[in-house]
Amino acid sequence: MNTALKLIRNVRILSPQAGPCDLLFAGGEIAAVGGDLSVYGALAESYDAEGRVAVPGYFDQHVHVTGGGGEGGFIYKVPEITLRSIVEGGVTSLVGLLGTDGITRSVENLVSKIGALREQGISAWCLTGSYDFPSPTLTGSVERDIAFIDPVIGVKIAISDHRGPQITADELIRLGAQARVAGLISGKAGIVHLHTGRMPGGLSVLFDAVSRCDLPITVFRPTHLGNCFEDAVRFGHMGGFIDFTAGDAKKAALQLAAAMEQVDVSRVTLSSDSNGSMPIWNEKKEMVGIGVGKISMLHDVVRVLVKDLGFSIPDAVRPITKNPARALGMKKKGELAEGFDADLVLYGDDLSIDAVFAKGRPMMWNGEVLVKGVFE
Repeated sequence: MNTALKLIRNVRILSPQAGPCDLLFAGGEIAAVGGDLSVYGALAESYDAEGRVAVPGYFDQHVHVTGGGGEGGFIYKVPEITLRSIVEGGVTSLVGLLGTDGITRSVENLVSKIGALREQGISAWCLTGSYDFPSPTLTGSVERDIAFIDPVIGVKIAISDHRGPQITADELIRLGAQARVAGLISGKAGIVHLHTGRMPGGLSVLFDAVSRCDLPITVFRPTHLGNCFEDAVRFGHMGGFIDFTAGDAKKAALQLAAAMEQVDVSRVTLSSDSNGSMPIWNEKKEMVGIGVGKISMLHDVVRVLVKDLGFSIPDAVRPITKNPARALGMKKKGELAEGFDADLVLYGDDLSIDAVFAKGRPMMWNGEVLVKGVFE
């Protein structure tokens, strides 16, 4: 038996074919999709899915892998994410980033954590920068970080937030140009990922920037757009990608549903903000409470979309599979088809996550996590 070959038998992938089929994984890719691939049974490590629904592994483009927070003092720093929580959440690909705290946490720390996740079997990338401007970097410049550090695909900044740098439109244009050129040189997405806070301005500085430059609008990727839904729809109509946050599952699901009714569905994405702090502020901007994002919230939103709002499973998972993969130029992610990475989630009858494969490696089977971090 060749353990590099994995045969997943009797799965339902719903689209494009609704009946049971088999998947053959080889070298971390999907080598074949067919009605009956049992001919490979003697050669491959075989798994019987027993007719369970299969979807692509989830792609989470906003994860505080080194932990977020710290607004209330050092004791409020959120711990690093664990491999176990990633697997249990059905996530096989992610983008890590820093948040408010680019002082006690660093880009170096972030890049090393991404390296660890890659060694553990997760497809992982990251963004240089943080809320601050000029952006903290590893090499001394945003361009060099994107061009020369393999996992770095863009830069993060904050807008419309009292904790942010209050960046101007001109500064945002320059940052976008840096990310764009570095991305072109290195063959990466080259994006500016914008944390969008709750200040009344919403995306106003972004609208000002894109109206005064000829950079592709897709360079700019605003997130947390439940904070300014009307601005999100406007940006989507302009051709931009719009990202919502899976905080409250019901609220996020309703926002996604509304956005997908008004904007090209391929431009709507969802991310978890996992391991980031979720402070609660009073009218004086004093912190009066704090929560923590969880990567499992992505799947919580999928369940609401399917069970409560009547979405089909393929439509419900699209904002966390195909859409973010295409938005970030990851051409081998987000679909269950030949030539794509063998990233797979199997659902139980109650829409639970029963199995996870990451690039062909079984990470969870029958609800049991098989691969854990060194110290878990």
